[in-house]
Amino acid sequence: MNAPLKILLVGDVMLGRQVNDRLRQESPEYPWGDTLPLFLKADWRACNLECVLSDHGVPWGRSPKEFHLRSDAANLAALRAAHIDAVSLANNHSLDFNYRGMLEMLKLLESGGIASSGLGGHGQAASQWTVSLAHGLRIGFLAFTDNEPTWEAGDEHPGVFYVPVDKPDHRTAHLLQLVAQARSEVDFLIVSAHWGGNWGCYPPPSHTRLAHDLARAGASVVFGHSPHVCRGIEVFEGAVILYSTGDFIDDYAVDPIEHNDRSWAFELHLEHGQVRSLHLHPIEIVACQARRAQHDVSLVMIEGMQELCRPFGTVSTPSIHPPGLVIDVGLNSSNHRRSREPIAPPIPIPLPL
Repeated sequence: MNAPLKILLVGDVMLGRQVNDRLRQESPEYPWGDTLPLFLKADWRACNLECVLSDHGVPWGRSPKEFHLRSDAANLAALRAAHIDAVSLANNHSLDFNYRGMLEMLKLLESGGIASSGLGGHGQAASQWTVSLAHGLRIGFLAFTDNEPTWEAGDEHPGVFYVPVDKPDHRTAHLLQLVAQARSEVDFLIVSAHWGGNWGCYPPPSHTRLAHDLARAGASVVFGHSPHVCRGIEVFEGAVILYSTGDFIDDYAVDPIEHNDRSWAFELHLEHGQVRSLHLHPIEIVACQARRAQHDVSLVMIEGMQELCRPFGTVSTPSIHPPGLVIDVGLNSSNHRRSREPIAPPIPIPLPL
């Protein structure tokens, strides 16, 4: 348990539509591009799976929904190619092809040795955390979402682990209880949050409040996603808060201002079960493939991420070879959080997401 190890987290991985078409022609490694070595060198890896892996099911029609994302069941091989250990399924696409598609996906992931959290045949199953071993370290993974409330799992029906964020209630309290319970059973706990709507580079106050509560309850990392863009990083009472990890693989239209085609691979370096540093590798999506960002783009991204981190008092150091950022978690744990000035969110731009 005391051996150093690396945990790699990336945001939304969408293997449907044009990505699916590519995978019918290319190898399972294709979507990961030249980022694949980052996954192979890590000891444990996770992402948010933003589609249904299934060959069956009909598009969800019980409530309004514009986009339905599905990838061939054979593309389980793409996740295995990157040695993905766990996926979050608590999101707004996991039931895109109804319960049949959802149940097939759960069976596929289990057969492939990939853990999942946030989706299940009933409420208790959907809110169950997973436990993995890496170098003897027990890593817990628990996923929830505040998207698609009509998909909330119940006592007798499948669905997602739904927890309201903007208006907390008994489900929010239940989430915090589960985090505390999970933390008592594992050495390191990652809480995945698919929260909020699209766009905006600054987290709303409700996300900050809940992230702090999750950290106090025992989360080692808050692993946020959903807005399609990356947000700043905070170190709070020793916990690393990734408010939004952005899009990692997809075929989405690109907003020229918010650049949903740019994100990061978040590499956590642990010693003795504690995060010592966070290494950020700049990534671009090109031709349905994650690629290390070109040098000039990397420089823009580095400056932008430092600006996003500044309101949280998070200090980072640019790295040269390869270009990126390094956050010393111990150093930032001693920093006092600075007040963040309210920033008006940008007007949402409708894109095919």
